[in-house]
Amino acid sequence: MTPGSDDPLDAGHSAGLVVDARGTILRCTPAAESLLRRSAQDLHGRRVRDLLAVPARWRAVLEQRDGPVWEGRAELAPDGGGEVEFRVLPLVDGEQAEQAREFLVLGVPRVLVSQWRQGHAFMRELFLQDRIGLAVLDNELRLVRTNTHLLPYSGVPGDLYGVRLGDFLREEGARVIDAGLREVLATGIPLVGLDVEVHTRVDPGPGRTMALSAFRLQGAKGVVMGVTALFVDVTEERLNRSRLDLLHRATTVLSTNLSAEETTRDLVDVLVPALADVAVVDVAEAVFTHEQPAPELHHDHALRRTAVACATPGADSGTSPDGLATGAAVAVDTGGVLSGRVWSDGAQEGVEPPDALGSAYGMSAWLRARGSLLGRIRVGRGRGRPPFTGDDLALLEQIASRAALVVDNARRYARERNAAVGLQRSLLPSSSTDTPTVHTASVYLPTDTATGVSGDWFDVIPLSSARVALVVGDVVGHGLQATATMARLRTAVRTLADLDLEPDELLTHLDDLVSQFAIDVDDGQAMRPPGTEIAFGSFGATCLYMTYDPVTRRCLVASAGHPPPALVAPDGGVAYVDLSPGPPLGVGGLPFEPVEVEVADGSVLALYTDGLIERGHADLDEGMAAFRHALSAALVPGRPLEEVGPEVVRELVPGPLSDDVTLLLASVRGVPAHDSAAWTFAADPSVVAEARASVLAQLSRWGLDELAFTTELVASELVTNAIRYAGGPVGLRLIRAASLICEVSDRSGTQPRMRRAHATEEGGRGLFLIAQLTDRWGSRYTRSGKTIWTEQALPPRR
Repeated sequence: MTPGSDDPLDAGHSAGLVVDARGTILRCTPAAESLLRRSAQDLHGRRVRDLLAVPARWRAVLEQRDGPVWEGRAELAPDGGGEVEFRVLPLVDGEQAEQAREFLVLGVPRVLVSQWRQGHAFMRELFLQDRIGLAVLDNELRLVRTNTHLLPYSGVPGDLYGVRLGDFLREEGARVIDAGLREVLATGIPLVGLDVEVHTRVDPGPGRTMALSAFRLQGAKGVVMGVTALFVDVTEERLNRSRLDLLHRATTVLSTNLSAEETTRDLVDVLVPALADVAVVDVAEAVFTHEQPAPELHHDHALRRTAVACATPGADSGTSPDGLATGAAVAVDTGGVLSGRVWSDGAQEGVEPPDALGSAYGMSAWLRARGSLLGRIRVGRGRGRPPFTGDDLALLEQIASRAALVVDNARRYARERNAAVGLQRSLLPSSSTDTPTVHTASVYLPTDTATGVSGDWFDVIPLSSARVALVVGDVVGHGLQATATMARLRTAVRTLADLDLEPDELLTHLDDLVSQFAIDVDDGQAMRPPGTEIAFGSFGATCLYMTYDPVTRRCLVASAGHPPPALVAPDGGVAYVDLSPGPPLGVGGLPFEPVEVEVADGSVLALYTDGLIERGHADLDEGMAAFRHALSAALVPGRPLEEVGPEVVRELVPGPLSDDVTLLLASVRGVPAHDSAAWTFAADPSVVAEARASVLAQLSRWGLDELAFTTELVASELVTNAIRYAGGPVGLRLIRAASLICEVSDRSGTQPRMRRAHATEEGGRGLFLIAQLTDRWGSRYTRSGKTIWTEQALPPRR
């Protein structure tokens, strides 16, 4: 047996037979008995050829001989060892080997020999690897054997036998490695993939990240002989992984919202300190004005600093937030170079100055999308961190590319949303109105959804005889389609209101109109090109229409599927008008029921849309109760309605809006009793003189003698026509409000129409004269007939 040999064909490890020159077995070892499964007595005197699985192949076995000492392969009987490899040694001195009479045959199962050879090949190749550092250490953690690629730096000794890792590695790295190896020696549990940052004592570089794996070495009878450690340089892999992780986190924050300022603030928080000690993002000024940014090929660009993040200043950071305040205007000349830059304090002249961010090392990338330059990102590091590399710049440019698309999408979204909201607001009346009989204040908040607008609308419409109409409605759906439908409905309501229709009749006409909208869309849908379908197939809407008469101090209201208005009494009590809402507009088939309610002077009417009472309340009754409580708390005596509305909305809608919110508050004031007078006359031409006298007397009491002649003529003409064409009784009423109003009512449903009389006609000029003498005139249907009214401006007070 060769000293130190573990060759399975060595005499100390294999089965042995002593045979003579004819192949007869003379003696055997116990290992041979075990391999051949025969006793020594049974094997003695037996021919070796008889042990073969096919004895006829004996000659082929002998033909493998190539010298005095030779090796071969043979197949024994299945119950006698199977396929084996053997070695033949003559039992004489080397010079007499050819004349030997006895031979030692050593045999081992072939599978064991293959495993041994594979193991030796594995160990040999393992120590030849140049990508894996391999070290065998003894129980004292002294290096026994290493390959040439133990650690890939300068500062590693040439002869490592008997050296400890701490002799050439910095203490912090050596301590971590030794602790892991001692744990393996003590427990026998392998160590797999422990990342350790390793620096040699003499190498000033940033060090490398090594993945350490180790397993314990045991000899015969389990004696611990040491530990084997494998070092794999994973520096680039970990850097790439960290870069991918940073890119993923940056992409995540870039996809959270459509605000350029919020997005860039979130982005710099991701970049610091993962990539840099300081990060600054400047965005094109055009993004905030919703205009088209300058083309990227232009040299001069106006930017605004939108986000800055700095690591906590320390001894090694070298960073400072001084001079990097957000909101500052930044003028940039690209110089025609739109590629990213990397610089350091030793950079060549002509690139970004080293103190641009107060950092020793820095890099920048442009925000470019769709042919426009939208800004730039700059990051910096202090001397305590390594300089930026080309891979770092590639990462920053990827982040900048994605950030540019987000910023441009935010610009486009803001531009379109502002246009939609601007259109919506332009279609609504002024937020407040003030007349002698009603003062209104409104709040409109567009939804925070992507469409930015919905179909809410409100209106305050002056009617004849100092009356006023209050309207609020809500179109189904969101977006420009809903806004367009809202505009059509608001125009229709104003047109129908000009006819002085009562609320239930007006809603009936409006319901027919909405139904016709849907029919028109269905008829035209097939003619639309693909991709241009209407976003919302339903043109349904809810609407509440209310008229207020300041003379009678009564409101007449009807609802098409809309929540009832709230009535706040002068004493602060809040109650909802008891309505029986009809179906939403566009459903059809059911009537709308009007409700009349008396309103005291100083009361406030509150009209609203469902976005105000549904927010945060699963039950509609809870939302209406919360609205009633908010109104009661906010409407204190003497407080302007312009302050009440926003407070109520803030109380009920604290967060982002999923639907438009509209609130219309109207404080009503009645016409005092002494500012109106009414008479009723029989259908007799003789009463016309009495009517003129009554008008003149009342105008004298009001001090309006300047209007006496005109008003007398108007009243005379209207009363005469009523008696002649409609019969009696005839009602006459004068109202002194913002103007002087004269009304004549009769039982006829025929509306008068002004016409141009021919020169030979004796009549037909009455309404023409009235139109010339008054500021406005008109007629309206009533439940008992019609009313013709006129308005004249009051003379200035002296």
